[in-house]
Amino acid sequence: MGIRLLIADDHKVVRRGLHFFLKTQKDIDIVGEAENGREAVELVRSLNPDVILMDLSMPVMDGVEATKEIRTFNQEIKVIILTSYADQDHVIPAIQAGASGYQLKDVEPDELVHTIREVLNGESKLHPKVTSHVMSHLMQTNQKEQKPLTPLTNRENDVLKEIAKGRSNKEIAAALYITEKTVKTHVSNILSKLELADRTQAALYAVKNGLDE
Repeated sequence: MGIRLLIADDHKVVRRGLHFFLKTQKDIDIVGEAENGREAVELVRSLNPDVILMDLSMPVMDGVEATKEIRTFNQEIKVIILTSYADQDHVIPAIQAGASGYQLKDVEPDELVHTIREVLNGESKLHPKVTSHVMSHLMQTNQKEQKPLTPLTNRENDVLKEIAKGRSNKEIAAALYITEKTVKTHVSNILSKLELADRTQAALYAVKNGLDE
């Protein structure tokens, strides 16, 4: 089975360009295209894609609101923001909405394909121009809003540190000498205990609390 991909962008030229390139990838199956956020939400319900390439600035409903709504009824789907905006005002809301990846439209085509594959495998992929903004924002967050690490077990803390290094479940399993199934259980517990939406937020949380060292 190929990666079921939905493209959401209000510019037809962009959609066509992405479609033209991505259809050359044997493991990617483009199941639909949406020209606004509302249409993207509706298509997710009917087509059940694995990954969405989501623009931020769209009519009717923007990418952030669409991502939020989609995540309310589908926690498994991966949303990759593909936009021209790299500033905090756009980046932070998108990550908080539940996006698993954030790439700029000047990304190399091969890198975009790599991002799609990695995000589907549970990785967090942020464009380098975006990462510094996110880190800066988190470091400026009021201290009282930081969640304590006490709810996590020692092993969960170990897994969280590995997530912050950008490692996959398979790599974490090898590093900690445990099974991938056990890693998945720990990741699920971490997200639940810290009230985080996905691995991207878990990685950012770890960096914010100095667990990436």
